[in-house]
Amino acid sequence: MATTRTAQTHWEGNLLEGKGSVALASSNVGTFDVNWPARAEQPNGVTSPEELIAAAHSSCYSMAFSHGLAGQGYTVAALDTKADVTFQPGEGITGIVLTVKASVPGLSEEDFQAAAEDAKKNCPVSQALAGVKNITLHAELV
Repeated sequence: MATTRTAQTHWEGNLLEGKGSVALASSNVGTFDVNWPARAEQPNGVTSPEELIAAAHSSCYSMAFSHGLAGQGYTVAALDTKADVTFQPGEGITGIVLTVKASVPGLSEEDFQAAAEDAKKNCPVSQALAGVKNITLHAELV
């Protein structure tokens, strides 16, 4: 069954001096302030589209990786995934680095790396971000 999730943004003013808020409307778990300085300078307690993309990517990747390993008969003890999304004003999103540390009893390093790459390739958010030319993965089995 297909699902649809919704976020809603209210914006006031121009790009550089304006401000807005994005609400996670489907779950109703929060509303977060957004503005240009949070994208191009320091966050200072305000989020950005890139941080929200990083959250989506790291969580989706973790789910895809866990699912893929379970399909191979492995039980994940722990997965910690970080997504660093780089935004360059005037160019857009120029790169994403996924870093994952995982504890998976009985899994060889070779099979771990293969599963990590497979998750990167098949994660729905990775697929949605295929236009980003530089998505890299650093995977560590601990």
